[in-house]
Amino acid sequence: MSHDSTAAPEAAARKLSGRRRKEIVAVLLFSGGPIFESSIPLSVFGIDRQDAGVPRYRLLVCGGEEGPLRTTGGLELTTPHGLEAISRAGTVVVPAWRSITSPPPEEALDAIRRAHEEGARIVGLCTGAFVLAAAGLLDGRPATTHWMYAPTLAKRYPSVHVDPRELFVDDGDVLTSAGTAAGIDLCLHIVRTDHGNEAAGALARRLVVPPRRSGGQERYLDRSLPEEIGADPLAEVVAWALEHLHEQFDVETLAARAYMSRRTFDRRFRSLTGSAPLQWLITQRVLQAQRLLETSDYSVDEVAGRCGFRSPVALRGHFRRQLGSSPAAYRAAYRARRPQGDKQVDSDGAPGQPGGPAPLGPAGLPPALHPDGPVPMQTRRTAASALSATASASASAAENGREAYATSRAASLPGQRSAT
Repeated sequence: MSHDSTAAPEAAARKLSGRRRKEIVAVLLFSGGPIFESSIPLSVFGIDRQDAGVPRYRLLVCGGEEGPLRTTGGLELTTPHGLEAISRAGTVVVPAWRSITSPPPEEALDAIRRAHEEGARIVGLCTGAFVLAAAGLLDGRPATTHWMYAPTLAKRYPSVHVDPRELFVDDGDVLTSAGTAAGIDLCLHIVRTDHGNEAAGALARRLVVPPRRSGGQERYLDRSLPEEIGADPLAEVVAWALEHLHEQFDVETLAARAYMSRRTFDRRFRSLTGSAPLQWLITQRVLQAQRLLETSDYSVDEVAGRCGFRSPVALRGHFRRQLGSSPAAYRAAYRARRPQGDKQVDSDGAPGQPGGPAPLGPAGLPPALHPDGPVPMQTRRTAASALSATASASASAAENGREAYATSRAASLPGQRSAT
């Protein structure tokens, strides 16, 4: 699933400056970047596949800082171009950023801002969204990133409308994607936007991937606490919610436990997790149902009750919206894929044997569903607190440049709306 903003036509209509060319794509690489994400735009835009009906782009691989650049596995890369080459590109792609807690080089941010001001399309794949946010390009805009980093992006840049459900978000002149494979989805979308469905389909066949993927990141979301939540006062409320998903409660209950009004709680929760509390709660209940369908023989009605849904109908509706399948069909497909020799945990017998009872945690849930296993809560909170402190210190270093850019372009931004 993708989000195509209604602001896209106006944003896409912006003209490139005279020295920039639409067919030129600059890919900005940094030291410490993961090689898989970095290679995606290089493969999509850097290989001549005109014999297969794929229009050709001209690729410029640019170093965002002094090289050689060290990447995954200790490989060293040298780039044929530096930041100056970005001035010719109609599209600038940042495939990944090495650390969500450290600021990108200011020279690179200036080059990205300048490219955007001159009409270039700016693309952030996975953690590349953090670079776009640091440059001020995502202020007031919908965006996404890997679900695991979405809460951090939302907390560090509260003016960004982060939607962790989407595979990619197209806001016209600024585009972002979720993790790894979603970068391929977004690059195919760019080819489709530039040259149509036939060209994108031809490229997808060469890459041996589907031209379009249905659904979003919901099916991949982990139910663990966000990295920075441990240092926040709402941590106890979120931990309680995760422990009591088998009970029926609503967002008003959570707001009351936090001693906040519903409106204040909604705002604080969104800044912490990157999503609205109701959507987060439904997602957690669906994830719990997904795991019970995989690990037990409870009926769908029983699963609904054990996940806090008021009725099996409610479970079926939310399950289908998030995972594109009914609970019964999901269980059947999961068991068909599972090797016959795999051990199973059922509800009426011993663990690992047909008919065995699933071992339960403190809240009456399987250990895999319990928030305190296997990593102790305090450990997560301590690590989260340290990460939060590091993030706050590093964020201030880039704040002046980012805010200055956001202020200078505020009057000329296209119409925007939240992705949530």
